Amino acid sequence: MTKVRFISADGNSVSEVEGAPGDRLLDLAQADGQPLEGTCEGQMACSTCHVHVDPEDFGQLPRAEEMEDDMLDLAADVTRYSRLACQIWLSEGMESLTVRIPGAVHNMQGR
Repeated sequence: MTKVRFISADGNSVSEVEGAPGDRLLDLAQADGQPLEGTCEGQMACSTCHVHVDPEDFGQLPRAEEMEDDMLDLAADVTRYSRLACQIWLSEGMESLTVRIPGAVHNMQGR
């Protein structure tokens, strides 16, 4: 199991959940009530599941594909550690993953 830590945009709230290899970060975040809209339902047609991956954990993820980079160009508050949660799948051997919700998140679905 992987310990996933979600840090709120203001840094005042931390939520920890566990996920299994093959779980998608967007699904774990939404189940935990995180404010990630995922408007396209993980089809990589929007950037509403944009997160900042902790720099210490970023290297354990596969590189973003060109299509994901293109979607991130549409997101606000992008950093070099930005990824789309719909494109992050937990893998075997991944012990932990920490992500921060970007400050510019506006979830229109009320999460």
